Amino acid sequence: MNRFFERKFIVQGIFIVISVILLSRLFYIQIVTDKYILSANNNVLRKLIIYPARGAILDRKEKSLVQNEPVYDLMVIPNKVKSLDTVQFCNLIEIDRVGFDKRLIKAKKYSPYKASLFEKQLSAQIYASFQEKLFQFPGFFVQNRTIRSYPDSIAAQFLGYVGEVNDRIITQSGGFYHQGDYIGISGVERSYETLLRGHRGIKNIMVDALGRAKGSFADGRYDTLAASGERLISSLDKDLQKFGEKLMQNKCGSIVAIEPSSGEILAFVSSPTYDPNLMVGRKRGYNYAKLSNNPYKPMFIRPIQAEYPPGSIFKAVNALIAQEFGAIDSNTTFNCTGGYSYGAKGFMACTHRHGPVNLRQAIAQSCNTYFGYTYNRMIDHANMRPVNAYKRWWNAVSQFGLGSRLGIDLPNERKGLLPTDKFYTKRWGSNKWGSGFNISLSIGQGELGTTPLQMANLVATIANRGFFYTPHLIKAVGEKNVIKKEYTEKHNIEIDTRFFNVIINGMSDAVNLPGGTAYFSKIPGIDMCGKTGTVENPHGKDHAVFFAFAPRQNPKIAIAVVVENVGFGATWAAPIASLMVEKYLKDTISRPPSYLDRIYLANLLPPIRIKPSINVTKSADSVKNNHNILKPTVSIQKNKAKKPNE
Repeated sequence: MNRFFERKFIVQGIFIVISVILLSRLFYIQIVTDKYILSANNNVLRKLIIYPARGAILDRKEKSLVQNEPVYDLMVIPNKVKSLDTVQFCNLIEIDRVGFDKRLIKAKKYSPYKASLFEKQLSAQIYASFQEKLFQFPGFFVQNRTIRSYPDSIAAQFLGYVGEVNDRIITQSGGFYHQGDYIGISGVERSYETLLRGHRGIKNIMVDALGRAKGSFADGRYDTLAASGERLISSLDKDLQKFGEKLMQNKCGSIVAIEPSSGEILAFVSSPTYDPNLMVGRKRGYNYAKLSNNPYKPMFIRPIQAEYPPGSIFKAVNALIAQEFGAIDSNTTFNCTGGYSYGAKGFMACTHRHGPVNLRQAIAQSCNTYFGYTYNRMIDHANMRPVNAYKRWWNAVSQFGLGSRLGIDLPNERKGLLPTDKFYTKRWGSNKWGSGFNISLSIGQGELGTTPLQMANLVATIANRGFFYTPHLIKAVGEKNVIKKEYTEKHNIEIDTRFFNVIINGMSDAVNLPGGTAYFSKIPGIDMCGKTGTVENPHGKDHAVFFAFAPRQNPKIAIAVVVENVGFGATWAAPIASLMVEKYLKDTISRPPSYLDRIYLANLLPPIRIKPSINVTKSADSVKNNHNILKPTVSIQKNKAKKPNE
């Protein structure tokens, strides 16, 4: 009897153990892991992501700058991949066997049961030949999407480019982005990503055992529609941009043109540039590496990232501030004998012996001597300690947007350098310094650093007689043409409008009267007001600078041009600016073809200075002095000022 009960308990125990095992396994399959449901679903159901088209980007006249064109991503579900003709497969999509194995291993690591990207952006031509044989390759299917296309191949630094999201972006997005999604990496594509990207949709497709589509699941009741991104109307004038890029071929530098009455940027040229189509497609990685290694830095956004001393164009700022402070007026005259002497032995040379000059003449002829005396009066003769006078001067200059980011709708704008009084106090070990310690600031040299965008905004402020709008590249968003509020707010400069008249008169004389520094860039029938500048460059030839606005009354365009390593501002920067102004205002060029050809055909790229291999026996100084001439620099002046020729 006891044996019977013992056997009974043993049998019951076995059944209980088996039941627990089965229940545990069932719990694991249904609750803990999604392996089996994914496998089952993938046998009959395929979820296709419907990628939205990114929003269009148009120029100010609503001409297309960026288009979308179809491409095809090849997807794979690894556990569905069976034996296949690998040679034929690789030939069809133009990869090798090593690449095939590498991609399949990566997909298996992601998930054997979930679809993942195998090869991105198959062209329409490759897809056309591949789709006929797709049924021979179970586990693979194609997903439609679009990529960017640039019909005019212009404005690369403004537009930016799009790239695939990485793990960091996916994590930071809080689940919005997934593997295989694209995101704006630079330029407007990045700044307006949330508007341009749109929203994904999902389409559920029934498939058979061979992976062939058999129609929509549940008549599409569980599908979601994709929403395209918003369109952007930019402020760029496409024709003007193309013209500017042609003028700057084989040159290093920038052109920034602004509509003074709105702050809208009409042209945004960074040179050397590149074809934005290179940053699209399957060769994007190769092209990116090639562009990144180009010694002329075509991906460097010079209009907002290069910093230069402004040179003589800064004399207009000092002239305005000096009048507001009461240090000079329009009739103040100084005698130029070839330079300005300061301190015990300091001397700042001028380009000419101008003799007695008033403020208007000093602007037109770019007299260094005049502005040396003017700066001295503002700092050393202001009835306050020079360091406090400098603080007052610094505050006035900063109102023009110098030394700070203007807030353009592009990432990575640099703020330039407007040195504070603490900078000089630290340098000289005392706050008992005066104008002779930074006299180069009187003519826009020394420690000042400005971007071409800041230069263009500066001349727009002068054109407006004392105010500016935040420079921006996108003027309207969406079908309703929404304008950002911050771009309609006026920034006023605390300088009386009457003080602008003499400056503008001098700038007009500089262009339109014989003897003016930019006379040979005069535009027939247009009163352009401008100022030349030649910026010291310790690593090679000086940089040419010119800024201007036109017409004099009711200005329509303000422009700044920087051409690196070419010398005088009047020789290269001024002619380029005058052609841009004439093109915009007249939509034609009146100058003879030879005038244009001189600009078009000039190759002004600085020579590449190859760094010699460093020998351990060389002195430290010889290594330090081995500068890279391609890096924009700020010239540091101490107690000596050099004359910049115009």
